[in-house]
Amino acid sequence: MSTALLAFIATFALVMAVELPDKTLVATLVLTTRYRAAPVLTGVTIAFAVQTVIAIAFGSALTLLPDRLVSVVVGVMFGIGAAMLLRAGFRTGDEGEEDAMRAGPAPVSFLRAGTTSFAVLFTAEWGDASQLATAGLAARYAQPFAVGLGAFAGLACVAALAVFLGKKIRSRIQPKLIQRVAGFVFAGFATFAFGAALLG
Repeated sequence: MSTALLAFIATFALVMAVELPDKTLVATLVLTTRYRAAPVLTGVTIAFAVQTVIAIAFGSALTLLPDRLVSVVVGVMFGIGAAMLLRAGFRTGDEGEEDAMRAGPAPVSFLRAGTTSFAVLFTAEWGDASQLATAGLAARYAQPFAVGLGAFAGLACVAALAVFLGKKIRSRIQPKLIQRVAGFVFAGFATFAFGAALLG
């Protein structure tokens, strides 16, 4: 097996394993309950492509950042995300909006939904485990194209799965429940990140 193929397979498998239970799936799932699937998938896929290029380009530099600094920044991002999701999930008086979300995606333009999806995932992926893993694997294998392709393929697969699930469950689950669960998941990640910064 060539080094390039090994780098691709190792990166793809690692990114899939890291991202399936991670915020990427949750955030994309929530976005799909609010917007049409096509712009969400387009936006998050572009965000993943840009973040993968950044991780590859700065692979060795990212792995040299102080662990505590990375943990604090990640903790703050998760904390902000948790606050936003929980505020929306526990807001009262939005029964009409909730019914509309269950009925279908919001009537917004493709560009707006895609841009929102890009911004959410682009921000969420900074300092993410998969980004750091991609940077580390790029430095280890010295195969930036294969590692980048493997990371992007893994992220795109997770996003496609989240969009598919979001379309299927939109009519079966309360959107506010998804937001609450996502908010608590983000809060857990924030707590873990701050704990890592304190113990590091």
